[in-house]
Amino acid sequence: MLPASLLGSSYVCAEDTPANALLILAKSDNTLMIVDPSSLKVIVRIPVGNDPHEVITSADGKTAYVSNYGFGAYNTLAVVDLVAQKALSSVDLGALRGPHGLDFAGGKVWFTAEAAKAIGSYDPATHSIDWVMGTGQNRTHMIYVSPDLKMIVTTNVSSGTVSMIEKSAGGPPGQSGPMSGPAGDWNETVVRVGKGSEGFDVSPDGKEIWVANAGDGTVSIIDVPSKQVTQTLAADVTGANRLKFTTDGKLALISALRSPDVTVIDTATRKTIKRIPVGHGAAGILMQPDGARTFVACSPDGYVAVIDLHAMEVIGRIDAGKNPDGLAWSSRH
Repeated sequence: MLPASLLGSSYVCAEDTPANALLILAKSDNTLMIVDPSSLKVIVRIPVGNDPHEVITSADGKTAYVSNYGFGAYNTLAVVDLVAQKALSSVDLGALRGPHGLDFAGGKVWFTAEAAKAIGSYDPATHSIDWVMGTGQNRTHMIYVSPDLKMIVTTNVSSGTVSMIEKSAGGPPGQSGPMSGPAGDWNETVVRVGKGSEGFDVSPDGKEIWVANAGDGTVSIIDVPSKQVTQTLAADVTGANRLKFTTDGKLALISALRSPDVTVIDTATRKTIKRIPVGHGAAGILMQPDGARTFVACSPDGYVAVIDLHAMEVIGRIDAGKNPDGLAWSSRH
């Protein structure tokens, strides 16, 4: 019999990866956990390199990509085969150091490179970085790419700004790029928000961007068409780490590393309606696709809290090792 210390390790694949799986990063353990969301059981832990911070999956749910951050010390994306439950060769980003935020759109991995003050895209089909753009902002941290591939949004923590980067029509004849059609040009609008702008989300209808400002505890609401802040909420979320909308867009949840609670804001009234106790602080937030539950990485406590979004209370915990943070959902089809 294997010793208990090896059970659930990267060397033991006791169960297949379920079609729908929860992925959890443990930053201080340098591992990615594959979890069965129905039983909340950790199926396997896979090594993913130094200081893994964020994780995203391919559209087919078969591959995970992990940013090795290190505040600029590292420059790789770890790659994991979720079906075979094993690490693949990592992606060397060269001078694009400090990768952090990730998104997957148009068949490509989009990433921030914080130390390089840049964003870029990696094409798994050609195994190449096929596009890079500088933001000119400090600590470009999280990233969102619209489904139509026409807008990129990033938060720039130390600058206290949000970059709204939009693709314009046209371009030199014959030029091609990571987007469909001619490459065209990119226009960046820098929107000043609050101090320590980090966690953010785009509303499900695509009309607003909500940004949690860790430095002053506020939430900035940006109107997408006008690219302007239309409202600043005194949400009392100092130290905010992540902000995520529920799938129906009716609520926004905010985690904070220095707060015992997850703050819940009603998006229609713009009012805080509840603070859900989760532990001694929290980071990553992930909404279950069916809208029933949310998962919150409670980094100081070493677990992921499971919140029932109907009851608005914690209904379970997943032992997630040391310093859990980045979360993702894999849906294989």
